[in-house]
Amino acid sequence: MLIGRTGIATMIPHAGTMCLLDGVLFWDQTSIRCVSGRHRAKDNPLRRAERLNAICGIEFAAQAMAVHGWLSRGVGRRPQAGYLASVRDVKCQQGRLDLLEPDLIIAAELLMGDEQRVIYQFVLDCSGTEVLSGRAAVVLVVAPE
Repeated sequence: MLIGRTGIATMIPHAGTMCLLDGVLFWDQTSIRCVSGRHRAKDNPLRRAERLNAICGIEFAAQAMAVHGWLSRGVGRRPQAGYLASVRDVKCQQGRLDLLEPDLIIAAELLMGDEQRVIYQFVLDCSGTEVLSGRAAVVLVVAPE
């Protein structure tokens, strides 16, 4: 693992149980692959009525995108915040994440972007089976110079 949960927590605004990623397995300038077992956690804040619906996987993917943005921008101007503007072509192959026993692999690929917005393609995988996929547009807020 390249970066663990503690390191990830310094890169995203989510703290405590809301930090959903356990580690970064790989990243380069256009993609990232993360791992998480937080879908099994009883204290996962996205659970409702003891369930974690698969659509909540979008938040796992959004956090992977945020980590990628942090890593790929190096020491340059990093955004103060990023806001999920839209998701498209979302396909859920499972109804619930909490019923999946193995870890999730969260992959995100940067399709296009600039300092104000980015578009990623994402896939959540569990033991080689696609659980959730789609595209996300993120609006970035950069501090004025």
